[in-house]
Amino acid sequence: MATTDVTLQDAAGRLERKPVVNDMSIQVATVNGSGSQSSNTVLLRSIFQMGVPVSGKNLFPSNIAGLPTWYTIRANKDGYIARKKEIDFLVAMNSETAQEDVMSLAPGAAALYDEPLNLKSLRNDLIFYAVPYDKLVATVCPEAKLRKLVKNMIYVGVVAQLLEIDMVEVEKAIRKQFAKKAKAANLNMAAAQAGFDYAKANLTKQDPFHIARLDKTAGKIIIDGNSAAALGCMFAGVTVVTWYPITPSSSLVETLIDYMKEHRIGPDGKATFAIVQAEDELAAIGMVIGGGWAGARSMTATAGPGISLMSEFAGLAYYAEIPGVIWDIQRVGPSTGLPTRTSQGDILSTAFLSHGDTKNILLIPNSVSECFEMAQDAFNLAEQFQTLVFVMSDLDLGMNNWMSDPFKYPETPIKRGKILSKEDLDKVGHFARYKDVDGDGIGYRTLPGTDHPAAAYFARGSGHNEKSQYSERPDDFERNMERINRKFETARSFVPRPEVDTGKSKIGIIAYGTSHWAIIESRDQLRKEYNFEGDYLRLKAYPFTREVHEFIEKHDRVYVVEQNRDAQMLSLLKLDIRAELTPRLRSISHIHGLPLDARSVTDEIMTMEGK
Repeated sequence: MATTDVTLQDAAGRLERKPVVNDMSIQVATVNGSGSQSSNTVLLRSIFQMGVPVSGKNLFPSNIAGLPTWYTIRANKDGYIARKKEIDFLVAMNSETAQEDVMSLAPGAAALYDEPLNLKSLRNDLIFYAVPYDKLVATVCPEAKLRKLVKNMIYVGVVAQLLEIDMVEVEKAIRKQFAKKAKAANLNMAAAQAGFDYAKANLTKQDPFHIARLDKTAGKIIIDGNSAAALGCMFAGVTVVTWYPITPSSSLVETLIDYMKEHRIGPDGKATFAIVQAEDELAAIGMVIGGGWAGARSMTATAGPGISLMSEFAGLAYYAEIPGVIWDIQRVGPSTGLPTRTSQGDILSTAFLSHGDTKNILLIPNSVSECFEMAQDAFNLAEQFQTLVFVMSDLDLGMNNWMSDPFKYPETPIKRGKILSKEDLDKVGHFARYKDVDGDGIGYRTLPGTDHPAAAYFARGSGHNEKSQYSERPDDFERNMERINRKFETARSFVPRPEVDTGKSKIGIIAYGTSHWAIIESRDQLRKEYNFEGDYLRLKAYPFTREVHEFIEKHDRVYVVEQNRDAQMLSLLKLDIRAELTPRLRSISHIHGLPLDARSVTDEIMTMEGK
């Protein structure tokens, strides 16, 4: 983004100098199913290729087609990638929402609209640009059936001309988007060029918004979190994948299928993996447990409703101590809720998923790179602790495109945990499956097919003793449950440690997952606008490590920021820390389903601080 002034013409034709903004958001309002996803991706990539840090947020309806959808692109020279609350440049393509979209803009914003909508009459404090899209698309697309899809690419060209986005980058992005469809690429490029040429000949630049080249994206990639997770799972050595389609997790397994077909086919042409679409989520988790018991690295991906259905089998895996990995791409609940909105609303229920006394390991990525890395952590921890590990992503992270440094090739070897081989059994002669030999709560296990008479044991969901023999003796049950809890306590030293930034402040902020990006920006706002300094801890996992306890002990007030109504992470923290520390925790909760923005956090902290 540029920092110099530009000469612009105001509504009365006067020339004036206006500063070019260094942070802007472009919102495209269209109809679901109209082909706008390709156009929006092209616009995002074009800005990214100009070296400008950028992020994209897709707000789409839960039906197949026909309802309103909004896509917001943020370009920011400082690299802020959280959702920006204010919209600076609106592209109004949906007649049903156009008036409401325009009325929601702050004074001084710009609105680009389809000429027949006549939006200019609504307000006199905005900058309007009208474009006859239907006339333009007819000149470049002879086939009437395709015009609805191609029409959206015209606004890409118009925006490129108005914001000075390089058309060379637009063409590069189009060629990438339609890499395997040369005819479609040519048609869409013609549409973008038509929009650019029309804007250049007919629209007079009146707004201050402008994209200038930077050098802040060199070497970076753009990828969505579900694709990054799929790649991480493949590198982690997953061989059994079971799933039932559900938004927003479906693309994780769909992408993984493509990766595995490309990279996990043996020399004989046969697959070295099994991916099964189950009849429901309960069946999917059952297959994961079966695969984990058999020694395979097994996983499934789901969302909140699927997590609820998996409760009973989760208890079996917990008590029989069977490894597996579950990706929860969180969406807004309860019930069907808002299936295409983002949330952090499964934290508390998943931590204690199933009936009885259970505690599950949760990993919480905040970026696409952590989706890749935590996939490997999840499988290693699952086998080390012989339990299910839940990776708590969310819709914003999973389905939206994010900038990232290229992922590092994994250098840590796969860790299978305490597995006894035939050679091991030859040395020891016998083993007790559920006995704590090393004091860490983790027993030793064997895999089916181990050729040794001492290898066999019963994997039970009912009461059992250390030798896995059926038992309803109270002392056996208590001893077993205390050992499993000891295993959970051991995990505190092995789960990913939090990111901590502390100074001399007595006020702290705790957040997790994608909320992190709003916190980074909010802390800068607090410093610049209020001279307010708050220390920060980003959680990466549950159970909590010692750093979490130390952070709360160090601060008089700790704001726990999360995207759910009931302060779920705060509740987990209260259960974990000393009782006298609980009054220090204060909740900042957001439940609207939109990705968290920095301004909302800043305003709420200042309100609660009485400033």
